Amino acid sequence: MWILFTFLAAFMQAWRNAFQSKLSKDVNVAGVTLARFIWAGPIAAVYLFSLHQYQPTALPQFSADFWFFVIGASSMQILATGLMVKLFKMQNFAIGAGLAKSEALVAAILGVFFFGTQLSLLGWLGVVVGGLAVMLLSSKQGFKQLSVKTVMLGLACGSAFALTSLWVREASLTLQGPFTHRAAWVLLWVISIQTIVLIAYLIAKDKSTLSALWQRPKLTGAISVASCIGSIGWFSAMSLQAVPYVKTLGQIEVFFTLMIAALWLKDKVKINDVAGLVLIAIAAILVMWS
Repeated sequence: MWILFTFLAAFMQAWRNAFQSKLSKDVNVAGVTLARFIWAGPIAAVYLFSLHQYQPTALPQFSADFWFFVIGASSMQILATGLMVKLFKMQNFAIGAGLAKSEALVAAILGVFFFGTQLSLLGWLGVVVGGLAVMLLSSKQGFKQLSVKTVMLGLACGSAFALTSLWVREASLTLQGPFTHRAAWVLLWVISIQTIVLIAYLIAKDKSTLSALWQRPKLTGAISVASCIGSIGWFSAMSLQAVPYVKTLGQIEVFFTLMIAALWLKDKVKINDVAGLVLIAIAAILVMWS
């Protein structure tokens, strides 16, 4: 089940990133970030209601640990999304998404040191291969002209996404009930917090961005729908399996990303770009195989 949920999440995330990349050409970082959440809340609420109708369960008890993990995950995901939009502005879509996928490698490292996950020698080999791939993707001219700024931005983005995933799993584990219900409750609260924070910020600081999103309803809606379905996949998978395994398997997204970039966005993907993305996929396989 966790493998199926991961494949669903990776496919929808590739499309969400593509839609965000397109929107980022006309809307600032805060607006593109909000587009991910603004219509996702109602979808998440309907999904949770449907689960309880299909399989009635008692309402969960939300502990202090739950709220710590949920608020932390909400904050990190906002930060990560903003950093990823900046990556899209610095590189083309495929490269920005590839750099953001350092998340899986960071999650493996943080999981080992702070969350009790164990990796074999083969798993660490995957981490190293993935690190090389991230550096390759960060340079337009290969390693000879490596962009330190882009590498740091990519690693910061991946780290924020990794913390989001790790805290989402921890929040889910504090609840009782079927994994689908636990994941849905975490998703609803995370999206709700993010939406309220971002809307409040834009009302206070940048109302014109809200207007810009209102003027692009189809693209904004597409981002929210793809994001919510992707999050359902991620949150459900992470309720069943440790984050490093989910996120490394989720590297299948790089192939969806390449297809979307080439066929829909008409981005030119160079040979070294393909090599970097393939290396990330190899790293994922190594970590999973371990």
